[in-house]
Amino acid sequence: MSSLSSSIADLRKSYERAELSESASNQNPLQQFDQWLQEAVRAQVPEPNAMTVATVSGDLRPSTRIVLIKGYDARGIVWYTNYDSRKGQQLAGNPFAALQFHWVELERVVRIEGRVEKVSAEESDAYFASRPLDSRIGAWASPQSQVISGRSVLVANAAKYSAQFLLNPPRPPHWGGYRLVPERWEFWQGRKSRLHDRLSYRQEGQHWIRERLAP
Repeated sequence: MSSLSSSIADLRKSYERAELSESASNQNPLQQFDQWLQEAVRAQVPEPNAMTVATVSGDLRPSTRIVLIKGYDARGIVWYTNYDSRKGQQLAGNPFAALQFHWVELERVVRIEGRVEKVSAEESDAYFASRPLDSRIGAWASPQSQVISGRSVLVANAAKYSAQFLLNPPRPPHWGGYRLVPERWEFWQGRKSRLHDRLSYRQEGQHWIRERLAP
């Protein structure tokens, strides 16, 4: 084993910032998520809106990437992307995914699993119109996940679409929002001696069943 591997194996941290008890948590997982996300924002943790999206391909191989949450309500968790991307193709074949938020400074993790659907065209149009101009042009310029010969391809595409659309690029037909409709949530709070708090929520009918999991 290399010295680097040995030093990584020895890295440890004692989690002692907070606790997550049944009495102090919300019976509704969305409200618990809202509370934790707001606390992450107030704590000014780096990119509190960043989440990992895990999807599975047709050959059952999982893949992950980081995206930014752009909305959440009783209907689910929303983000926007290129529908022709690798994740878009995987979701087209298998419309189930898992999300994960990791707020390191707060020693917290939230995991969400469920079915994914596209948001309405009206929702996608409204969000696209709110983006900075460079980002709107970028949605046209980047053939996301495709092999390209170099960065010059992106630069040339950006120049092309900037000249074509000027200040009013429409939403590309291959770009829009996804909504994950939660079927399972888990809230993880780091605790001392690796006896972490884990509360899971699973849906039964119209109700959420909250259960404690062993760490």
